[in-house]
Amino acid sequence: MSSRFVYVTYIKTTPQKLWEALLRPEFTRAYWKGMVQESEWKKGATWRLVFPDGRVADAGEVVEIDPPHRLVLAWRNEWKPEFKDEGFSRATLTLEPKGETVKLTVTHEMERDGAKLIDALGQGWPQILSSLKSLLETGAALDVMEGAKSG
Repeated sequence: MSSRFVYVTYIKTTPQKLWEALLRPEFTRAYWKGMVQESEWKKGATWRLVFPDGRVADAGEVVEIDPPHRLVLAWRNEWKPEFKDEGFSRATLTLEPKGETVKLTVTHEMERDGAKLIDALGQGWPQILSSLKSLLETGAALDVMEGAKSG
């Protein structure tokens, strides 16, 4: 048994620009409420999502990376004990060119029924990805990160 969240969006951009926006700190800071990802972005490398004040929000490992097509992360929440205690989840981001757009599919799953983390991510991912889409298509990110406060 498992818990799973899947989100699909289409973004008017190129796979390369979307890939850079997903990984590079100057982009994530803009659409992810000041947060940045830290990694060497190669298979087996550590990965961290860091709050603006330096605290680690989430951490794990790069399980698979195929630029600009697919990224798989082992992901554990580090700042909420009830989520951290659930252990590692798996986030898979897939990019598929579709004409002038890119289909982005985010699948976040955990090998446990009723995972609280997956329920919470079901609220967070749509906010983050909507802000990312806005940033790439209009040049301005959205301030939609309610409930994703760093405290």
